Amino acid sequence: MTAFPVTSSTLSAKELGLFIIEKYNLNKNGSCELFRTGINHTYFITENEIKYVARVYSYKWRSKSEILAEINVLNVLKEHAINISYPIADKKGEYIQEINAPEGTRYLVLFSFAEGNKVRFINNETCFSIGSIMASIHTKMFDKEINRIHYNLETLLELPYEYAKPFFSETLEEMKFIKKQSIEIKDYFDLNELKNIPKGVVHMDIWYDNMSITTQNEVTIFDFDFCGNGYLIFDVAYFCKQLFHIETDKKEYESKMKSFLNGYESIRKLTKEEMLLIPKAGAAIWIFYLGVQSQRFDWSNIFLSENYLKMYIGKMKSWIEYHES
Repeated sequence: MTAFPVTSSTLSAKELGLFIIEKYNLNKNGSCELFRTGINHTYFITENEIKYVARVYSYKWRSKSEILAEINVLNVLKEHAINISYPIADKKGEYIQEINAPEGTRYLVLFSFAEGNKVRFINNETCFSIGSIMASIHTKMFDKEINRIHYNLETLLELPYEYAKPFFSETLEEMKFIKKQSIEIKDYFDLNELKNIPKGVVHMDIWYDNMSITTQNEVTIFDFDFCGNGYLIFDVAYFCKQLFHIETDKKEYESKMKSFLNGYESIRKLTKEEMLLIPKAGAAIWIFYLGVQSQRFDWSNIFLSENYLKMYIGKMKSWIEYHES
């Protein structure tokens, strides 16, 4: 009997563990457990006291060349001793494995384990550390370009709106708001001299869910799956907007944001033009990630309701209103 086609499968942790043990020449007593599913699937590999993280990319989510670009970025950062989770080569020196999954070929990469825990409510000292690590990444990635997405007006605003249209009527006030904001952001970019804003490779997803923090306040950043080309200030704006919604007390937010920016500027100074770009950049990133959720409907369709859109855009509005007040 022919197997029924699937759009997304969950690989057996047991069989995947055996596959990884063989490919990476690990201890045969090692174990593998599924940590979570999502855009990509994450597994934890344990060999004696050593832990690794295996990322299994979703089918057709990233091309092999895009994954290799991510790996090359991480290896550069590792060479400069920046606190990131880095890729592990197999016994043949290869970084990317191909998995013959039911839906088609999926890719797997093994990463170092980031020691510590995810901490949602971070203190000022940690914010300073995050800022300094981000700036260290940016100094190594300044003026670099990789075979990845270019974060520009088309990819941040135009395409995400098109991705959302099959799920949300354009007559909804929230969709009208997105369109209005997209026009305002485009006008801002057009009216301001942005060609001198520093560009390079950006992470585009640095927040508490993609970092581990030890009790000694050591921060390790991971999950560069959204890395691409764009203004370096996009990473700063992304972190600020995430912190903005975690901290309901805006005085607390302002204090922690200041610590974060101080940490960043201890490594790399921000220009006045970059600072002015943060509110619009944050709003643009909001629109971009609605497009991501719409693209990956097969895992995020539980969110794609009118109520979710109201909540999502409500957060975006509060960010915009805060910076306009």
